[in-house]
This record gives sequence, C-alpha cells and structure tokens, in this order.
Amino acid sequence: MRTLHKGRQSEKSLFFKYYKWVLWFSFTLYFLTSFFITNKPLPLSKTRVSGSKSSLASRVLFESVNKTRHKSKPKNPAAFKDLKIFIYELPSEYNEDWLSNKRCSNHLFASEVAIHRALMNTYDLRTFDPYEADFFFVPVYVSCNFSTVNGFPAIGHARSLISSAIQLISSNYPFWNRTQGSDHIFVASHDYGACFHAMEDRAIDDGIPDFMKNSIILQTFGVNYKHPCQDVEHVVIPPYIPPESVRNTLEKSPLTGNRDIMVFFRGKMEVHPKNVSGKFYGKKVRTEIWRRYNGDQRFYLQRQRFAGYQSEIVRSVFCLCPLGWAPWSPRLVESVALGCVPVIIADGIQLPFPSAVKWSEISFTVAERDVGKLGRILEHVAKTNLSTIQKNLWDPAVSKALLFNDHMQEGDATWQVLESLYKKLDRSYKRSRVSSQ
Repeated sequence: MRTLHKGRQSEKSLFFKYYKWVLWFSFTLYFLTSFFITNKPLPLSKTRVSGSKSSLASRVLFESVNKTRHKSKPKNPAAFKDLKIFIYELPSEYNEDWLSNKRCSNHLFASEVAIHRALMNTYDLRTFDPYEADFFFVPVYVSCNFSTVNGFPAIGHARSLISSAIQLISSNYPFWNRTQGSDHIFVASHDYGACFHAMEDRAIDDGIPDFMKNSIILQTFGVNYKHPCQDVEHVVIPPYIPPESVRNTLEKSPLTGNRDIMVFFRGKMEVHPKNVSGKFYGKKVRTEIWRRYNGDQRFYLQRQRFAGYQSEIVRSVFCLCPLGWAPWSPRLVESVALGCVPVIIADGIQLPFPSAVKWSEISFTVAERDVGKLGRILEHVAKTNLSTIQKNLWDPAVSKALLFNDHMQEGDATWQVLESLYKKLDRSYKRSRVSSQ
C-alpha cells in the first residue's frame, strides 16, 4: 500500500510540475504577444534599393519619427478622449521620396510634412486598425516640387497626384467608398488651399477637385466671406515655421529684450508693380507701403532677401503682415513667435485657431485702403495700449499654438488641429454606426 501511495504522490507531483510549466509558458507567450502588439514599429512604405533617394528619404523620416522612441510614450490626451486616426501607408512617391530635398520639410508650405510626422508620433491617438478609426489621414506631399526657374513650389501636379492616391486607397480599402471620403483628411498648405493655384482668379476657375469636396481639408487659406476655395469642410491652419529656428533666434535675443526698430517689413515690394493677367501682386498694398514710408525713420523696410531676418523681427515693435497673392503670410507666425506685434493688412482674412489665439488682443488689423494712415495708426497704438498688447502676445501659450513639432506637445499647432477635428466627430463613420445601434 505504501508503494502504491508513493507512486500516486510521484504522479501527482509530476502532474503539478507539468501544469506549472504549461502555465508559465502560456503567460510568457501572452505577455510577449501583448508587448509586440502595443509596441508595433511605425510602419513606413517599403524602402527600395539601399542608397537610392527613396531609401535616404525613408531614413530621414524614420529617424525623425523614431528618435525619441525609447522615451515614455505620450498618453492619449484627455481632451480628445478616445479619438483615433488611421494613417494610410502610401508608396513612397506620394510622400517620402520628396524628402530627399531638405527644403521639403522646412519651407512655409511644409505643414503637410509636419502634421504627418506629428500624427505618426502620437501613439495613443494613432491606430493601426482602420476599423476603429474615426478619421483617415492621407499623407500626400504636393508642395515640394520646387521650380528650377524661381525656386517656388510648382503645384500643377497636385490634382493628379492626390487623385492617384485616392484611386489607390479606394481600390485597396473599403473606407473611402463607404463615406465618399467624408472622414478622410488632406493637407492643402498652398496659397488658395485645395484649389491648387497661386493666382486667385485661376484658383476660383479651377475650384476644388470633385474628388476632395466631401473630405476635411487642413488649409492655410481662409477668409471670413464665401469663397469657392474654402467651400469644403476645412480647418484653417498656420503656415509652417521651423520651431528650432525660433528657439535659436530667442536664445540670442530674448523676447523681452531691446526693440530698437519701430516698424519692420522685409519682402517683395515692387516699385513698378507688374500687371499679371489683370492682377497686381498684393493688390499694390506693398508698393504703397514702399512709396509712402521708404525713408521714414520709423520704418525699417527692406526689399532684398536676408537669411537672418528673424534677428530683425525680434528687434522690432510692429511687424507688417500685408497680403501677397493670397491673404495669409508666414510673417503672421514669425511675428507672434518672436514677440513682434503683427499688423495685419489683408481684408477679410480668417486667422488660425481663434479659440487658442485671441488675435484681437495680440495684433491689430489695418484695412488695405488705410495703408496711407499706417504711420499715424502705429504712433497712436504705441502711445496707448502697446504694453497690454505685448503682455498678451508674449504669453508662451500663444506662440506655441502656431508652431508644429515633430512630437506633439500640449497646446501646439497639431494639438489645435486635433481639437478642431474632435469637433467634427459627427463625420466619423464609426461613431455614426455606434449611435444608430
């Protein structure tokens, strides 16, 4: 009997050892699987032959996106609750290939690159499962085709490139077709947004392509009256200014330092404005500024390019922000970021993120017809409420709201974009399905 009892004990012990081993193996497999799912590497389009432009561009984007990979991941901000965005992985000719030209990621239209990078880095907002997405981001870079003649972006290819991307995603995924793109997001950071032309009359004639009319457009163009180039669901965003250039300037010259220039403008001011198809650049406003105030000691006006012009902005009290071909200008962001009071001369302009940036408290607007009165207007402001305007302007949260970072920060420009998108959740197919059940 003892022998039989010992045999059963031995069998029982062996069974428990085997059971514990199976249990340990199962838990280990579970945790490893969970780890690799939650830490899935950011997928990029496949790189081609090593050393090619495509692989170089892919590496540039990948390194930018992953350089702080080992730091703690930012959590899904409470402000956006469970907002989820799916980013399409398009072939590299739609985005990464363009990054072989370094200008692509740092010129005034580069918000299309900056927003893509920031969304890729916003781990808890980004989803790899398209079925749980509220919105779908289509990363097509159309502003990096720089002209060999004048160096400006040529966007004649924009319509065909975006159309091709839509054809690709609608053929390979069901998500575009189920809503006709109403929950899809594009960036159009050019003069007249998704009309894709620098001249207003041509932009209006061409209009927004039919294939984009149902989608959400993040665009720099905006006016407070009806206009064909904003006749689409849209969010007005700021033009791109590299945040590192602002930081470098402020390290040398602090925001509250000496400002020995009263009124500053550097840029294109035609002495004899050219008639381009019945239109004049900036509606001759810049020409009028030059004619009236060149030589006026209160005004520091320069017509030539200068790489270090930010060092002039940070020394200035007022910075003129007149319209060009379009109402908006990168000077709006640079002036705010460097503490120079923006003087906005662009009738009817719609400014970005008004809930975060109280424009009426940090800037003032002069009608295009009143340019001849600029001197008197600025003298009056300087004697009355300048200190109040500067105090509001120098609040760090103000400039932060207009700058895009590779890694989104609370309150920055990408954050403002997401807040705007959160207000458009009625366009989410996923949400509408849940609410109808």
